[in-house]
Amino acid sequence: MTRSITRLALATLAATSSTSALAQASVAPDTSEQAIQETGEEIVVTAQKREQRIADVPVTVTALTGQRMAAIGVNSLTEVAQFIPGLQIQEQSANNPGFVIRGITSDNGSAQQGARVTLYYNGIDISRSRGAYQDLYDLERIEVVKGPQATLFGTAAAVGAISVISARPEAGVSGAINGSYGNYDRTQVSGFLNAGNDVIAGRLAFAYKYRDGYVRNIAGDANVPNQNQGGVDQDDLNGQDQRGLRGSLRFRPSDSVTADLVLTYDGQRNPGTAFKSRAHAPTGGQTGDYGYAELSGSPDSLGALGARKLGLDRNVYDANLTVAVDLSPGITFTTVNGYRRFDALEIFDADGGPAAYLEFAEDAKGDQWSHESRFAFEGPKYRASVGWNAFFENGFQRVPFATEEGTYIACSVAAAYAQVRAGLNAAGIPTGTNCVAANGTIPATRATAVLSGGRLTAVPYRSEFTNYGNNDTYSMFADATWIPTPALELTAGARVLIEDRQSGYSSVQPNSQLLAALGVRTSLLGTANTNGNKFVAEKSFYALLPRFNALLKLNDQINLYATISKGRRSPVVQLAARATAFGVGPNLAIVPQEKVWNYEGGIKGQVGPLSGAASVFYQTYDGFQVSVTENGVTTTRSAGSANNLGVELEGNLRLAPYLSLFGAFAYIDGGIGDEASNGVFAGDQFRLQPKTTASGGAILRLPVGGATLYATPSVTYRTKVFFELPNNPAISTPGYTLVNLRAGIELAQGRYSIGGFARNLTNKKYLIDAGNTGGGFGIPTYIAGEPRFYGVELGAKF
Repeated sequence: MTRSITRLALATLAATSSTSALAQASVAPDTSEQAIQETGEEIVVTAQKREQRIADVPVTVTALTGQRMAAIGVNSLTEVAQFIPGLQIQEQSANNPGFVIRGITSDNGSAQQGARVTLYYNGIDISRSRGAYQDLYDLERIEVVKGPQATLFGTAAAVGAISVISARPEAGVSGAINGSYGNYDRTQVSGFLNAGNDVIAGRLAFAYKYRDGYVRNIAGDANVPNQNQGGVDQDDLNGQDQRGLRGSLRFRPSDSVTADLVLTYDGQRNPGTAFKSRAHAPTGGQTGDYGYAELSGSPDSLGALGARKLGLDRNVYDANLTVAVDLSPGITFTTVNGYRRFDALEIFDADGGPAAYLEFAEDAKGDQWSHESRFAFEGPKYRASVGWNAFFENGFQRVPFATEEGTYIACSVAAAYAQVRAGLNAAGIPTGTNCVAANGTIPATRATAVLSGGRLTAVPYRSEFTNYGNNDTYSMFADATWIPTPALELTAGARVLIEDRQSGYSSVQPNSQLLAALGVRTSLLGTANTNGNKFVAEKSFYALLPRFNALLKLNDQINLYATISKGRRSPVVQLAARATAFGVGPNLAIVPQEKVWNYEGGIKGQVGPLSGAASVFYQTYDGFQVSVTENGVTTTRSAGSANNLGVELEGNLRLAPYLSLFGAFAYIDGGIGDEASNGVFAGDQFRLQPKTTASGGAILRLPVGGATLYATPSVTYRTKVFFELPNNPAISTPGYTLVNLRAGIELAQGRYSIGGFARNLTNKKYLIDAGNTGGGFGIPTYIAGEPRFYGVELGAKF
């Protein structure tokens, strides 16, 4: 209770501090959602690396400004995606986000894999999944460009790109601070301070977000019966403890030169993820997806996995420098340079129950260097750009594993242990998924004594494997637009790239002591043991990725567009180890590149109070890559052909100066081709992609005296989602609808605000993931979505 009161006091203090300074400061230019609503100002985007009205971009692009996100009440990537047609973002944890554009997922954490969905931060590719998650605060806007965009965004943009653009320093003094407090001790504080002049300006922004876990974890709790009594008191699961800090500097020595330096830190100290089993009940026997959990972790967690408790410790450091120079009328030069480093250690209980059975960690580290330079040319009848890019990444993913040997052998469903399990059954010990009793007790803990003839009661086991990736990419690109008449623009572009992909692999997989005593010499996971020796393989690849676009201006407000473009996911130099007659050697497989052709057309613009866009697309895939997890190891395979047909709609309707409606809709019918050559994947729906999604809401801003009442109700809907390939109804979630509300009052011409919020207002129960690492061992786990969150919020700005 004391902690809750303290956090509320801090949030209130932050939101109301410096009152006299705020009252005396001059009011900054009004760029609020209200101003945009009242003036009808259209969003300007840089999807084609130049400033354009969104209606003039001949590709499908959705943009949300920071003001619009604040009005709706969303401040995370997952929340933003619910209002963008064709985009899904699954946040299993900040260390393992899944980015999905039009049914194509990029979420593999292996250092040997390439991404398929590009995530850009201030013009720099940050797509490596373990380093990609980025908190959202003090943003200018988010742009989501759909369809293959290799010419514009590089090879990882096989099906699209997400571009996050932070707010830049500006002349003058301004600032804002916002605080909120809610149930589950939900505490958020964010703000910025800006100061400078036309030559040099700086901006410092920050955010802190804390929330207790919404899934109760009874493991180690001295006040509740559990199988880990007296052990580590684990935290409640699916909580949040993250912080972000960004410093920006803008230097404009003349009207023709602009330099932006942005330094960012992003960090998480989140508690564990609630991988909950339907087969292994916690003490007391509750096995539902939405009840309490008993995830105990490993008794050897500190030594074997790197930390005593389940959870995530993640740090990301990012620096980028952009310099734009107007060389002469119609000619500009831009260079964008970046460095990003991440290190993340996540401890998780993959079996989802009280047994010390599948206890894993993931230790991922990496750094990325990026450089891009381009010249842009513009005349009355043409636009063109040409440039080059170099991208270097070096990282590794180490996966430690800890268990107790007898428990593992009893719980495993692997056929290799069938005879041993038969002996345990004869001794009265249930095995397989029955190794944990219905009341949550663990008969499997007696297995070691039986298998050792009573000589031992517990045999701790630990192992690990590590994959390495050192990938260098060099490319040149060119883009040209011909404008034969003011109403028609024809664009052609291409990127030529060369990739040097080097993969490494090492493992420490000792043989089981109990199995060795029975004459069976193998590691528990059945993985080959390199004794820490590293195998290396290297391959080079090249590609040509074109795009063709047309834009027809029907009038000043309505445009038609069409596009044909090619995307590509890099081949995988997939390296592991295997046992041979001469010992352990490398196991190398080259997974071919995934190629996609995208055919798309649409209309965008404004008619009176209605603005919006509609598009239809068809995509064909060759060598469609899928990820499969077995015995804790995720590998990539080619599922053959795939195709994707979809429609996307979005719009805004201004009913009055104080009221507007917004909405988005997508129907995506994508999946693996239903041919026998595609094997077990034939006919399957894309994972993580519902066929139908929809969202909508209203923005009400009603002046009352000297104040403004605001309210933003919103609703999101999605149909059934499969979480794995091959599709399995047991590894899916039915469709669901979420209702959100934000409302309050603004005072002193918007300088101060007080209000409330509610997310998932109806407390709808749904899943955000299923299968997971446990699914690779025949014991899938399930992660519940967020329950009802509600609270109060305060804000002040000058």
